[in-house]
Amino acid sequence: MRELKYREAISEALVQAMEADESVFIMGIGVDDPKGIFGTTRAAAERFSRKRVVDTPICEDTMTGVAIGASLVGMRPVLVHARNDFALVSMNELVNHAAQWSYTTGGALHVPITVRMLIGRGWGQGAQHSKSLQAFFCHVPGLKVVMPATPYDAKGLLIASIQENCPVIFIEHRLLYEVSGPVPEEPYTVPLGNSVVRREGRDATIVATSLMVIESLKAAHMLEKEGIDVEVVDLRTVSPMDEETVLASVRKTGRLVIADTGWSNCGLAAEVACRVAEKAFGSLGAPVQRVVLPDVHAPVSRALEEEFYPGVEGIAQAVRRALYGKKAGTRLAVVSADPADKGFLGPF
Repeated sequence: MRELKYREAISEALVQAMEADESVFIMGIGVDDPKGIFGTTRAAAERFSRKRVVDTPICEDTMTGVAIGASLVGMRPVLVHARNDFALVSMNELVNHAAQWSYTTGGALHVPITVRMLIGRGWGQGAQHSKSLQAFFCHVPGLKVVMPATPYDAKGLLIASIQENCPVIFIEHRLLYEVSGPVPEEPYTVPLGNSVVRREGRDATIVATSLMVIESLKAAHMLEKEGIDVEVVDLRTVSPMDEETVLASVRKTGRLVIADTGWSNCGLAAEVACRVAEKAFGSLGAPVQRVVLPDVHAPVSRALEEEFYPGVEGIAQAVRRALYGKKAGTRLAVVSADPADKGFLGPF
């Protein structure tokens, strides 16, 4: 099978979804810019022009309301936020309107909007351009939340999200954009709500999201050299969550590490840990370990970022703690190097 980069898979998904359904259109700040949101909207802009790839003012709340209104009259908007943080300006529209329309109308009306949100680190983004807010959106009934980790899932889950009759929050980590993988040329969907076992193992389970799936697979490879056999579960859709796959893995291995891109307090990792404690507590042979962001705001400098963001070694050390407790020792959790990040100057 041919290979595409993650960003290319998203671009192809958008074009194919728009070719298949004339009600699909893209809107957002800079979507028709020559760089096209890391190249993800450029092909659609060239193919369909500004009639269906619409640059919007810097007015996220109003533009989300426009997207909701368009969806209520039969359109399927794909709204793009070049940073997850920008979506906070539109929380009223997302939480009090988009998420509730179907419920408050007794299922008579639907809001089929897909909201792409970018998360990531690097280039001195600081606290205002660094948040990973999936836990916020998972807390709201009526919203589905997707975090693909591979190019194959990026394309399949995006097409599936656009076809959903409810609002979907589609979260992309920008450090995944240069990751390559097999992607079929024809349109296809990956059903929302299904996780996948990326690597089978017997000693411990890592449940991961987004970029942390890739980091977890690297950690598993590292631990294999130490004789530790790790299973890696990619949640893919974090709401609704496929907890059965998680529970089955934990019942097999008896150890659980959760690696997420969000904060620790009340985060997605805490929700996964809670569900395992409620439904598979007897299978746990050690306390659950979380590899997440500390509950402080992101720094700006690269040196401080390397202390702030957990990476491969942090995940590996969490697995060691789950297996050996205090005997695991202490090793520094470091960010894994990403050569594609060095020349990055911004999303536009």
